[in-house]
Amino acid sequence: MRLATLFALSLLVVGTASAATTADAVRHANQLMQKYTGDVPGASLLVIKDGKPLLDRGYGMADLEHHVAASPATDYRLASVTKQFTAAAILLLAQDGKLKLGDSVRHWLPSLPAFTDQVKLGELLCHTGGLLDYEDLIPPGATNQLNDNDVLRMIAATTHGYFPPGSAYRYSNTGFVLLGLVVEKASGMTLQDFLARRIFRPLHMDHTLLYVHDDKTVPNRAYGYSETNGQWLRTDQDLTSATRGDGGIYSNIDDLAKWDAALYDNRLLSDASRKLAFSPHAKVVGEPYEADYGYGWRITGDTLWHSGESIGFRNVIVRWPKQHLTVILLSNRNDPEPYRTVLAIAEPFLH
Repeated sequence: MRLATLFALSLLVVGTASAATTADAVRHANQLMQKYTGDVPGASLLVIKDGKPLLDRGYGMADLEHHVAASPATDYRLASVTKQFTAAAILLLAQDGKLKLGDSVRHWLPSLPAFTDQVKLGELLCHTGGLLDYEDLIPPGATNQLNDNDVLRMIAATTHGYFPPGSAYRYSNTGFVLLGLVVEKASGMTLQDFLARRIFRPLHMDHTLLYVHDDKTVPNRAYGYSETNGQWLRTDQDLTSATRGDGGIYSNIDDLAKWDAALYDNRLLSDASRKLAFSPHAKVVGEPYEADYGYGWRITGDTLWHSGESIGFRNVIVRWPKQHLTVILLSNRNDPEPYRTVLAIAEPFLH
């Protein structure tokens, strides 16, 4: 048999084996997603390898009341997965020369108290700023949703932080709300417009937006649910669901595939900015998973990842950049927490 024929046959065998391996991995993933299947709050799952989606589908329901099924186009509230976009906005402004990561947050938000002169933007990006959690400052009995300016006013009334800035790690939604306000001051645009003009539109993330009440309707919106006494009840919003820089983006897995692709090259962020985002700046403490923290990303071994939790939503994105593999799971339910599920889904795709 000629060498060329033998080579062609070997490629066919390898290709067939690879296809079979992928099919087995997809079946394994679908089995792990059974808990999201049926007439229950659901999820959307993306597995993307070498830029190609190997699994891209919805499970269960995006809207129980109207029996709307979840799909790859379903938009979920990203919650803290938003933080990587807020961090990217700050890095873009640094690239533009509009701000410096060493700037004091009070330089941009002068209503803050004097002790925040020592809190740098870079420290807010990696949760080492030490500012008080705004959630703990909400007045008892409050019923109206907080906005970013409410958070600014509450922090402006504080007299101290948890620790000297840069000396420790404490996860801080406060810091990312303030970073969103800094984006507005430095750019002269609203945060939602800056994200749209500088990130979403250039990447053709056409169904992604920073949600602002009474401003835009979320397309293909998933509504959040929590299980109570064996029943799923809609729990889509709470007092802190209207803040923006810490958790206000809605997106879907197809748009997030475009975001993932842009993190491999300099079409959006420069090499230097991506290195800053993906480098460890702090050791994560007080959380269930061992990690370092970059700028809007947790770093664990070979992975870059972030979870997002708010009332009725549980999300996670996990990237294995060296293997060019990313798994994203977005869900509109309060349980289960999806990080371990994604690690199990990814395992056969890594081999």
